[in-house]
Amino acid sequence: MRASLLQIAVDEAESVDARRQRVASLVRQQTGSDLVILPELWTTGAFAYESFDTEAEPLEGPTYEVMAKAASDAGVWLHAGSIPERVTGTAGAAAGAGGGLYNTSLVFSPSGDLVATYRKIHRFGFDKGEAVLMGAGSELVTVRLPETTVGLATCYDLRFPELFRGLVDAGAETLVVSAGWPERRRSHWTLLARARAVEDQAYVLACGTAGVHAGVPQAGYSIVVDPWGEVLAEAGAGEEVLVVDFDPARVGVTREQFPALKDRLLGVAAPRR
Repeated sequence: MRASLLQIAVDEAESVDARRQRVASLVRQQTGSDLVILPELWTTGAFAYESFDTEAEPLEGPTYEVMAKAASDAGVWLHAGSIPERVTGTAGAAAGAGGGLYNTSLVFSPSGDLVATYRKIHRFGFDKGEAVLMGAGSELVTVRLPETTVGLATCYDLRFPELFRGLVDAGAETLVVSAGWPERRRSHWTLLARARAVEDQAYVLACGTAGVHAGVPQAGYSIVVDPWGEVLAEAGAGEEVLVVDFDPARVGVTREQFPALKDRLLGVAAPRR
């Protein structure tokens, strides 16, 4: 199976619409890949808090339209990163302090159909920024691809192992993390990606951004880790397309040869049938 991680640079001099079109063109170039992954909030920048409200869009808004077409044109499964989603009415009120905004990821099939959405559960900011501007998601999301079951997570989620264990209990074999991770904590990014792979005996495909978001330099260094914790591929600091081949069957082999998940004593889920 081949994956392309598009480590997009966010430049404040580039309009959001121009970036949508540029990124769509990059997606269309990944025709040899099975799965294409974009970073978190690449339309606005993950730290551009003042843009969340002005650039927020409905689920089936401009980004949806452009990315659905790009996925169909390339014939790929596309994790289109996340958008600042605006929800109105009763559902918007449920966002509470988020004021009807969510950090929402979209996944498209090779035919361009929207097959899954994930609202980020753990919001970053310590009572400011995203933590107060956006509502929290409440549902774990997995997507069944022909070769593997993918579990979805976003950026700050990476620090919460119980979320990933829940995804594994739901059948995930490949964990996709879309992020806008800051450069000053890059060592944590790499460490946590490898930790989630080792403890869950799953692939981790973690795609971050490059550039500077509202004065915050981004880490880059998107990474792909195998179920044994070995790094299969890693990007640099700038904008880059990271392409990697991986074998989903290695998840089952690893879990059979080193069956640590069977020895869990706390929070054990019912066997899947």
